[in-house]
Amino acid sequence: MKSNTKTISSVRLFRTSPHPCSYKSSEQAATVFVDPDLVIDKTLNSKLSELGYRRSGAHLYRPDCDFCQACISCRVPVAQFEFSRSQRRVLKRNSSLTVVEQSDLTSDHAYDLYKKYINSRHADGDMYPATLEQFEAFIKTKTVDTRFHLFYESDRLLAVSVIDELEQGLSAVYTFFDPDAADRSLGKFAILWQIERCQELGLPYLFLGYWIKGCAKMQYKSNFRPLEMLLDGRWVLVK
Repeated sequence: MKSNTKTISSVRLFRTSPHPCSYKSSEQAATVFVDPDLVIDKTLNSKLSELGYRRSGAHLYRPDCDFCQACISCRVPVAQFEFSRSQRRVLKRNSSLTVVEQSDLTSDHAYDLYKKYINSRHADGDMYPATLEQFEAFIKTKTVDTRFHLFYESDRLLAVSVIDELEQGLSAVYTFFDPDAADRSLGKFAILWQIERCQELGLPYLFLGYWIKGCAKMQYKSNFRPLEMLLDGRWVLVK
């Protein structure tokens, strides 16, 4: 692997051919991704996150579709974030959970939880059915600054959050959780916990990836306001 000694302007980019979009069935998608031979270090990940890139497994990418611009990068400015009453109830409901941080995902139960989550919550998506190979490539592949946070009730694993540490914040790469614990609102809790984590670390932003206009599965991100969205190359505050 080549060390990341280049400036951002000299990083080689590649573009996929158009293919069916995973989120909007009527659209064709295309993706720009960073040279896969580059090491994804904190500097590269941080700078490209500012430009709207996202990590998935071993790749940093951004949408580059010809006829659609529905995917919009978003992040929470955590210093301005105020927890609503309902969000505080979610935090309180999960206050008994123990969080274990790992630099490698070593839990024997993590794949079983991932498989249960994908097959239950995303049976209509292109990640179904979950496989071990998919889990290894998408979840366990990491950067040197990736941390896995495991949420336990006693010895029962309820959720796992994959988080990249950036120079200006945290990037919520992916969270999966037990679909049988719906009363806990674990997906919402994981984001609230990460906002609190940013505040504790003195980091200004939690990057949430892409908000996708017209996609019901991505609408939850707009519930965490204020939110900054990357519009025409500028981060714009949406209250």
